[in-house]
Amino acid sequence: MHGSGIPIWFFIGVLLVIYGAMILGYGVFEWTTGAYASGVQLTNLHTPVWWGGVLAALGFFYVIKFRPGNSSK
Repeated sequence: MHGSGIPIWFFIGVLLVIYGAMILGYGVFEWTTGAYASGVQLTNLHTPVWWGGVLAALGFFYVIKFRPGNSSK
């Protein structure tokens, strides 16, 4: 079954996009409302925004590179 079906990396990319969007959305919500957890150091770095953006970007890369019907694998 080599060369047939949808690559697993496409589904991994979809999951990364979903998780990245969720984390990024929470980070933007946290940033705009100021609803930080009390006592957490370095909250001014806005880690969920960066981490969510990186996950979503990596997921988009995998989705585009390994999309079904892409012949440049």
